[in-house]
Amino acid sequence: MRRPLAYLVMGVAVMSLAACVMQTAPLPAPAPETAALARSAESAAFATYYASVETRLVSDGMLRVDGGQHDAPFSAAMLAANFERIALFDEYTLSAGRFVARETPSRLRRWEQPVQLQPHFGRTVSPDQQATDRAVLTAFGQRLSDATGHPVTSVSTGGNFHVLYLDRDEQKTAGDLVRSLVPGVGPETIAAIEGMPRSTFCAVFAFSQPGGPPVYIAAVAIIRAEHPDLLRQSCIHEEIAQGMGLPNDSAGARPSIFNDDEEFALLTAHDAMLLRLLYDARLSPGMTPDAARPIVRAIAETLVGGAS
Repeated sequence: MRRPLAYLVMGVAVMSLAACVMQTAPLPAPAPETAALARSAESAAFATYYASVETRLVSDGMLRVDGGQHDAPFSAAMLAANFERIALFDEYTLSAGRFVARETPSRLRRWEQPVQLQPHFGRTVSPDQQATDRAVLTAFGQRLSDATGHPVTSVSTGGNFHVLYLDRDEQKTAGDLVRSLVPGVGPETIAAIEGMPRSTFCAVFAFSQPGGPPVYIAAVAIIRAEHPDLLRQSCIHEEIAQGMGLPNDSAGARPSIFNDDEEFALLTAHDAMLLRLLYDARLSPGMTPDAARPIVRAIAETLVGGAS
């Protein structure tokens, strides 16, 4: 979760968990693109709040879109260390029926089947905004596919990575929708989604087969429909990338979106290398940090060009 800033509290909750996902349910056809409904008073207040957050962050030099190539160099050793912290540790753990922020060692997780990103829009998202969101999602899917070498596409039906653009009212009652998309999803996940506070801007939940290898078979990302453009795109980049198998954040990772400091809004070259590492054939799902470490170091040397 992203840490509080001096003048506001904001965060992105990212959780990866195994759930009783036995099969993919048939999905309903997309709703007709009619005029958006008016926001409730609470949702309108959320929109005002998030717009002010984006303005403040940008004015403070945060949410950068330049990638940090000129002022944030990194070495192969740094890339390898960042990968271990981000890919092989969890940011959250399940305790007493709820998710709590507690960093713990984990195992490598990723997708083996092609990833199919499917957007789902709430009633307050206008047709024009839906078109923009679809274009952003499609372009980012191609970016992820290029970075990982793994198929990532955007689809209108039949997806396995569901991206929900919901306003405040829809988020608080999203349980039935999530259960229809991911049969067998646990009550802890539903509670985490429906109980997301204003300080949590977006979230992703990735699921693997119970009792099987740590291979993702479904995911759900929650994107606030109230977000302005840059914050909205930032949420897409971080949540979808983390749902590919990079579940943690690291304060030392730079230039990166997997960092609580909000410096970068969009996936950087450093982050693309993390994804390339994650999907390298020399690594495999289930690897521990100790088992993966020497392989990660060798791959990082190749990606960065032998820097130390």
